[in-house]
Amino acid sequence: MLLRRVKREALKLAGGLKLVDFGFALPYTWVLAQGSEGKALGVAMTLPEEVQRYTSSISEPSLEAFIERADSLNVIERTLGLAAINAVSQYYIDLSGAEWVDVLDLIPENAGNIAMIGNMPPLVRELREKGHRVYVFERNAKLWDRDTYSDALEYHLLPEMDAVIASASCLVNGTIDMLLDRAKKARLFVLTGPTGQLLPEFLRGSGVTHLASMKVVDLEKALLGLKLGSFRGFEEGNRKYVVEVG
Repeated sequence: MLLRRVKREALKLAGGLKLVDFGFALPYTWVLAQGSEGKALGVAMTLPEEVQRYTSSISEPSLEAFIERADSLNVIERTLGLAAINAVSQYYIDLSGAEWVDVLDLIPENAGNIAMIGNMPPLVRELREKGHRVYVFERNAKLWDRDTYSDALEYHLLPEMDAVIASASCLVNGTIDMLLDRAKKARLFVLTGPTGQLLPEFLRGSGVTHLASMKVVDLEKALLGLKLGSFRGFEEGNRKYVVEVG
C-alpha cells in the first residue's frame, strides 16, 4: 500500500518538527509545522461526501499522531494525516530542479488517450481544445457533466490510457494503488493539486512520474484563505510547480 510506505518515510523526518496549528476544514484540511528553518504549511483536499460519523482516536494532536493515521479507514484521520505529511514534505522539499509551470506543459502533442481522475473543467477544456482524447472520471456525482464517466469505470478503461492526470485527492479516498496498478501502460502519471505536496522521493518506483502542486510563498495570505474557506484566497498565496519523481 503506497500510503503506508509514504507514512513510514514521513515519520522518519517528522521528529525535528513541531505541530503549530491545524484545522479540518473546507475546502482544504491544513497542518502548520515549524522547525529551526521556519514554518511549513501542508494541505489535503477535504472530501465531505466521504465523511461519516466520526470519533477521533487522537487524544494528543501532534505531527506524529496525525501521520500515524494517514492510512486510517477513518477519512478525517486520513485527511489530517496527509496534510501533516505534506507539511513535513514542504519543510524539506528542494525545488531547485522544479519547473514553475502548469501541469498542461507536461502533455506532449501526441499524448494519445488521456485519463483525468477527478473532473477539473479548466484542464479538460484546454486539453480538448488542443485536440487530445480525454476521458474524465469522477466519484462525486455533483461534479458530473455529460462527458464525465463514473469512477467505477476506471478499472476497465485505465489500461487503455497513455497518460493519467490524477487529482492527488486519490490519496485521500484510497484509490491511488488501484489507479497505478490499472494504468501501467501510461508513460505519464501526474498527481496534481495542493494535496500533491509530497516529497518526490516518497513516491519513487511507484509509477507516479510527476507531482504538479503548489508551494506556499505567502504563508499569512495562504493561511488566512484556508481559515476563511477560500480556494482563491489560499491559492493566491501559492506558486504552481512541477517536479519529476524520478
